[in-house]
Amino acid sequence: MATSLDIRLKRANKVYHEGEVLSGVVVVNTKETVQHQGISLTMEGTVNLQLSSKSVGVFEAFYNSVKPIQLINSNIEVVKAGKVPSGKTEIPFEFPLHVKGNKVLYETYHGVFVNIQYTLRCDMKRSLLAKDLNKTCEFIVHSMPQKGKQAPTPVVFSISPETLQNVKERTTLPRFMIRGRLHSTNCIITQPLTGELVVEHSEVPIKSIELQLVRVETCGCAEGYARDATEIQNIQIAEGDVCHGLPIPIYMVFPRLFTCPTLETTNFKVEFEVNIVIVLQDDHLISENFPLKLCRV
Repeated sequence: MATSLDIRLKRANKVYHEGEVLSGVVVVNTKETVQHQGISLTMEGTVNLQLSSKSVGVFEAFYNSVKPIQLINSNIEVVKAGKVPSGKTEIPFEFPLHVKGNKVLYETYHGVFVNIQYTLRCDMKRSLLAKDLNKTCEFIVHSMPQKGKQAPTPVVFSISPETLQNVKERTTLPRFMIRGRLHSTNCIITQPLTGELVVEHSEVPIKSIELQLVRVETCGCAEGYARDATEIQNIQIAEGDVCHGLPIPIYMVFPRLFTCPTLETTNFKVEFEVNIVIVLQDDHLISENFPLKLCRV
């Protein structure tokens, strides 16, 4: 067995807030005594922005604004140069999560065009003949809870041929009426999106009713913006031609890491929407869009 490095954080969920201390151990496993030039830890937080293929070439100025944005970069020495005995050695560490200057620690978010990630990297420097060892682990940052009570913002909706946008031949559409409500479009990220939906009538049998969660990521600068919407998850809430007049519950949990509190900065934005999609038996697709505001309390 060659010498190996590992980082173990004390918190199993690896979730931290600004100002807290990351504590844990660096684990060195080795068959024989190892000489090293020092063991250090580096904490990094970056926002990586990427352009979709349709935007590249449209705004050449973009290339200045899509460089990674560094939120945090600090380094501590865990052990000075010396030797590590054979076997398993655990070296405890404490690393404060502090930001320099007026930087903000945005919440961890794994998107398509916007990626906010925090990592802890351990480096063991060795002599010229032996290869340096390193190990990286990701930890999660949650933004500070918003102060004040979030007032729910219920939305009542009705979907019929008359309410649909982007329809050329409205007269050829089958007649239908779907009513419903979302309990709130101001959503707490740790609580589900809820509501209900009722099919009043439909000339053509219904094949499926789905809830589609969408992220809208905007990257850019003063010269222009690239705005891209991508699906996060799709949940079927009804299958087949459901009973007319029967309330169907709407219930969607926001997935961890793929969602974050709604974010708006000078270089990028992360927003969320939900689509209610009704598929008819003749494969007509009816979709109604609702913008959501996500927050953490």
